[in-house]
Amino acid sequence: MKRIKFNRPTNHYDERAKQIDEKICELIRERKKVSENNPGYPPFEYISEWAEKFDLYEDLLKSIFGSMYNEKGYKPMVEPEGFLRNLPILKSVEVGNRFFSIIYIRQYSNCSVVNLNIDWDNSGDSIEHRFEHTHFELFINQHYECRFTGGTGGDGHTNYSFIVSPPLPDNVSGIELIFKEYTIPITDTTVGQDIIIQL
Repeated sequence: MKRIKFNRPTNHYDERAKQIDEKICELIRERKKVSENNPGYPPFEYISEWAEKFDLYEDLLKSIFGSMYNEKGYKPMVEPEGFLRNLPILKSVEVGNRFFSIIYIRQYSNCSVVNLNIDWDNSGDSIEHRFEHTHFELFINQHYECRFTGGTGGDGHTNYSFIVSPPLPDNVSGIELIFKEYTIPITDTTVGQDIIIQL
């Protein structure tokens, strides 16, 4: 998703805190190094202990560790520039009662945009079931960064958009698009099987 520009909330800064703030940054880097860039999220019991020990609010600590857990979401974003062409794809796969399709890939000079369509027959669904939503993420391989940018949908149809950088080649034959489905709110636990579309 597109991030809202962050504006500095105040012009005030106590310069006496500068060395401490720099140490916090150093400790964050050390945390990533020690954990091989996979620290996870501390158990709430630890957060409660630290809040009491250091006279801090638990929710503040949960928010700080939540931001560090979602570090990938803060990576500088590529925005599509220099439209080149639409590559016709017309590939699909049916999983359960859902039909997944990629109609085209939009090519830009600096990235590609992949749109995943999902269609299903919801005529027998209850009202509650119709409004159960999940979230999809796209994975290709270690050479490509894939970012969810938004989605739309209604009864029996949804569409998810992803920016892929660097751009996919014009000849995409042999590339696998792997879509992983997650619950909302998003956790690191997938739902069901991966949706694989072979180009």
